Parts: sequence; structure tokens; C-alpha cells
Amino acid sequence: KVTKDTASLDFNTAISQMMIFINEASKMNSIPKTMWEGFVLMLSPYAPHLGEELWSKLGHKESNAYESWPTFSEEFCVEDTKEIVVSVNGKVRDKFTCAADTPKEELENLAKQTEGYKKFTDGKTVVKVIVVPGKLVNIVVK
Repeated sequence: KVTKDTASLDFNTAISQMMIFINEASKMNSIPKTMWEGFVLMLSPYAPHLGEELWSKLGHKESNAYESWPTFSEEFCVEDTKEIVVSVNGKVRDKFTCAADTPKEELENLAKQTEGYKKFTDGKTVVKVIVVPGKLVNIVVK
């Protein structure tokens, strides 16, 4: 996003994206050096003196002015897991985490194992089960 915004001269949104990155990165226990290097390279056109200082603090002897612009692969941005909501009659009763590509049948079985499902369907008749892969399992009961 920073690359695209910089290229289209949308500097305010590029800076905003860098601020979002810093806020998210600050929640991590440790941040890999390669992640910092990419951030510093993107920051440098906006704050060149700070960029150079941070670049040297990362252990580089040469200027970052001649370094190539950082790139990323979309494949690493795909989530491995999803949080699935279990709802009974349209009301959220529980949640569980599973692989992002879990099939519908397995999602239904996993939902049936949750405490929320057991508590709110006990003694009732399941009329219909609606599964939206990657999002929710809704159970309609009478």
C-alpha cells in the first residue's frame, strides 16, 4: 500500500499506512530485522535523516539511498487460520479457530463440539444448519 500510495503521490495515506504498521508491530514480542529494514527503506523518502540514522542502527555501513525498494509476496499475506462464529438462531454463542480451507462438513462437526452449541441446542430439535466457509456456522433450532 505504501508503494502504491507513494507512486500515485498520495503521501498522506502512505504515511498513515506506515503508522498503522508501527502500531501493529508494537504489539509483537519481537520484530525481525528484515521487517525493520523494509520499513526504514519506505520511511526514508519521507524522513531521510531519520531513515539514514535508523539504517545505521540496524548495522549497515553504507547509505540506504541506493538500496532497492522493498517488495512483498501476496502468498505470505494469506491467513492460515480463521475464527469461525457459532450462532444458534442467529445469536453468537461461541467461536472456534480452524484452518482457513476447512470444508463445510468439518466446520459443522467442529461447531457441534463447542460449549455454545451444546448449551443452546440441548433438548431442542436442529431444523437447519447453515455453513458459510471461513466465517460462521448458524444452527436453527426449535
